[in-house]
Amino acid sequence: MNLLEHIRHGLLYLDGGTGSWLQARGLGPGELPELWNLSRPQEIVSLQRAYYEAGSHVVCTNTFGANELKFDGAGTPSVEEIIRAAVGCAKKARATARGGQRDRFVALDIGPLGRLLAPLGDIPFERAVGLFARQVRAGAEAGVDLILIETMSDSYETKAAVLAAKENCSLPVFVSNVYDESGKLMTGATPEAMVAMLEGLGADAVGINCSLGPRQMLELLPRFLACASVPVLVKPNAGLPKPADGRAVYSVGAEEFSDVMGKIAAGGARIVGGCCGTTPEYIRATVAKTRDVAPVPVTPKRRCVVSSHTHAVEFGGAPVLIGERINPTGKKRFKEALRRRDIGYILRVGIAQEEKGADVLDVNVGLPGLDEASLLTDCVRQLQGVTGLPLQLDTSNPAAMARAMRVYNGKPMVNSVSGRAESMDAVFPLVKKYGGLVVCLTLDEHGIPPDAEGRFAVAERIVRRAAEYGISPCDLIFDPLAMAVSSDRKAARTALDAIPMIRGRLGVCCSLGVSNISFGLPKRDFITAAFLTMALTRGLNAAIVNPLSAEIRKAYHSYLVLAGLDPDCRRYIRYAQSVQAEAGARPAPAPAGPARPPAGEPAGGLQRAIVHGLKEESANLAREALETESPLSLIRGQIVPALDTVGRGFENKTTFLPQLLMSAEAASAAFEQARRRMPAAQRTGPAVVLATVKGDIHDIGKNIVRAIMENYGYQVIDLGRDVPPEAVADAAVRNDVRLVGLSALMTTTVPAMAETVALLHEKKPDCRVMVGGAVLTQEYADQIGADCYGKTAMDAVRYAERIFGPAGHKEGGAGVKSSAFGSGSNRPPTGS
Repeated sequence: MNLLEHIRHGLLYLDGGTGSWLQARGLGPGELPELWNLSRPQEIVSLQRAYYEAGSHVVCTNTFGANELKFDGAGTPSVEEIIRAAVGCAKKARATARGGQRDRFVALDIGPLGRLLAPLGDIPFERAVGLFARQVRAGAEAGVDLILIETMSDSYETKAAVLAAKENCSLPVFVSNVYDESGKLMTGATPEAMVAMLEGLGADAVGINCSLGPRQMLELLPRFLACASVPVLVKPNAGLPKPADGRAVYSVGAEEFSDVMGKIAAGGARIVGGCCGTTPEYIRATVAKTRDVAPVPVTPKRRCVVSSHTHAVEFGGAPVLIGERINPTGKKRFKEALRRRDIGYILRVGIAQEEKGADVLDVNVGLPGLDEASLLTDCVRQLQGVTGLPLQLDTSNPAAMARAMRVYNGKPMVNSVSGRAESMDAVFPLVKKYGGLVVCLTLDEHGIPPDAEGRFAVAERIVRRAAEYGISPCDLIFDPLAMAVSSDRKAARTALDAIPMIRGRLGVCCSLGVSNISFGLPKRDFITAAFLTMALTRGLNAAIVNPLSAEIRKAYHSYLVLAGLDPDCRRYIRYAQSVQAEAGARPAPAPAGPARPPAGEPAGGLQRAIVHGLKEESANLAREALETESPLSLIRGQIVPALDTVGRGFENKTTFLPQLLMSAEAASAAFEQARRRMPAAQRTGPAVVLATVKGDIHDIGKNIVRAIMENYGYQVIDLGRDVPPEAVADAAVRNDVRLVGLSALMTTTVPAMAETVALLHEKKPDCRVMVGGAVLTQEYADQIGADCYGKTAMDAVRYAERIFGPAGHKEGGAGVKSSAFGSGSNRPPTGS
């Protein structure tokens, strides 16, 4: 029985942890576990054989970190050498195992690169795809049975890995991400968003591993099962780690673990195993307690959904508003911005629509004479840096569509295909490869049918053709085409009649470019808003509109209340209050005579730009404000308050890592303007040493802390990653710092952190040590003698403020917290 057939008929058991087992057999602090495939293969074979004999169907190769960033072949073995040896170990274990399951498989294990992808980090997207592709090719050539991409905390890196797998082999691909207690990735994605993207990319199973114990994963499981149409994978840790005798000991034993795994399997998970801290004993107990569990059928959910890097938007409930303003049609200023490649203007247009309630943003940058593919790709990347809204990629250029879909972080809307054969043949292959919700225009080679029946007939043909490409009707959304009522008095009725006909007969959703109806008429918003209400009452699921229009917002929110789609009228009340607030904020009429410019930027201007991550605008507004305001006043009154706003959002999980880092960069740009006007003595804040401990090359967390602390004005001495304890202590003494921050991601490197903390207390007793990382807890930090445990980057800032005082409230010297004074960008450093 092959792998996918096995999952269709029953549970699939994975293996458990590797690092803690190897530590018990002599893996040293900072030693790369993958090297044991070559230096101590008998130990790897022994562990993997034990997992097969315990009941694992699938054993993962010892290749979690076997990428070119660690193994470049120059001074280390190559990626191919490591992976060939690892697969050889797993195959030997499979061949020599006694007992266990009849069906046994070998999975190529692929973990994260340990560095953020651009624009948040220093690795370009295609570079990441290439790094993962090399691993996939090596594994496929060595004869693995599937690809397991696991422990990913960034949706964009996850996409790069999945694309590499799908483009370089034909093996099944399982994908598992790391979620926190709130059910989000480090970069903010929810389970619903990840499932939408991964199913669109063609993943064969999706799920969750690491970070959480079995009870926490049991609580998250229903969210996956509610939206996933593929098998769900669950691999918990054995609880939380504690230090004991120089190694990590986990809090949940095999019996307790397997008890909860029984509930997870009975609840609907089809693929189960263990992660950090689990051993063959845990797998054996799990197999025994789930042997008689009747698997819950995996059913198609038929969700009509798009996603961004933070969340999913589902069609079929409350109507979805798609902002139409990022489009050059009829907009002179927008065309000028496109010709000058003024991306900042486009970002501001997008943010303005988000603030007025848009759920999705249409992005159309097509203009004769411009490189649309390059411009659309750039806009997509930068828009996703400042807004979490899903995007509708609007172009008739297949090359531009392909490039934009490839770099898009999530599952986009694709605008559009028509009933023309060449249109479907150009777009449907892209949707099959990258995933997307396709806007289908009800026109064909013969033009736009004059009646609703004709438009339905086109829609029906599109559904049939999409099925030939393997695209489900739930990934199609139909536009029955609203034409200008000024030239055809039946135009509105025809479009309105087509909506329930298409929805009812085909079981699909409908979207409509509502604003077209009023073309050529004065006071267009009056007609457009009335038509929007009429269309919504006929079952319209999504409307492409101008969300900045007061009439549109009034009609939309009123409809939600009257249609029973606004529980307790909460959205309407918030909307009404916002209208009242806007009315109260309008300035009184200006007196006669020439207008006087305000003294500096009006309150909220610079802060708003920083909060939204608008780097260029932040620099410009700071420069203008400094004409009438002192640098210290600007820092205290606008820059630091803006950072505090973003920081509170991050702590409260309403703002996520991409927005946090983009806001930090915008603040850096503003700080740079202030720095240029400050005396030299005021430019440097207190020094702080940061390092990722010996043996750990994962420096994402450390780089995030660096970026945020620099923007609060601390002089960060970044020692990089894989830093020996002696080097950290020497740097602390040499620079006479009062604070050191240490990071570790891997359980195998936690002993090195404990050693570093002890050495710092010995060599620099007056220095405080804060620690953080995915494998750490408050209890662990206390046991190794750390002064502070930081769960997030903002925890590091708050602790530093306790030591050095609050940011930006003192004149000069260490009290002035400015952004990377003298260092420029706050980007995570290349190679550190």
